[in-house]
Amino acid sequence: MATLYGLETKALNQSVRRNIERFPNDFMFQLTKEEWANLRSQIVTASWGGRRNEPFAFTEYGVLMLSSVLNSQRAIQVNIRIMRIFNQLRTAIMSETDIRLEIEKIKRSLDNQDKNIELVFQYLDELNDKIKRPPLLPDREMVGYKIGE
Repeated sequence: MATLYGLETKALNQSVRRNIERFPNDFMFQLTKEEWANLRSQIVTASWGGRRNEPFAFTEYGVLMLSSVLNSQRAIQVNIRIMRIFNQLRTAIMSETDIRLEIEKIKRSLDNQDKNIELVFQYLDELNDKIKRPPLLPDREMVGYKIGE
């Protein structure tokens, strides 16, 4: 985070500690010794230096709050960019939700149409059974040659 805001880690931590009331647990937390040891074992670091305290971890709310706590031109620009990104994400999520709702609506409509088509065919079958069809050849006197007379 310090690199993002163009600060030294020490300066960022001081700003956080001075404004700690702005960072509740759902905005920021400090890694435990075990978490930090596990993370540190995955990072290649020099044996002569590095952090001696467990680092802070920020949620998206914490990142946003951090950009409002820091008072620099870069922090202002980061804050603006974060706001724009959050807005784009919200818009994307909303449009995806709208699309999903439309698809579900179409599916329900098609299901209803399938049922309606089945019902129409059922009625047609019932009507077909009820209708008395006239014979194909009505009773009439045969015309033509008579055999055997």
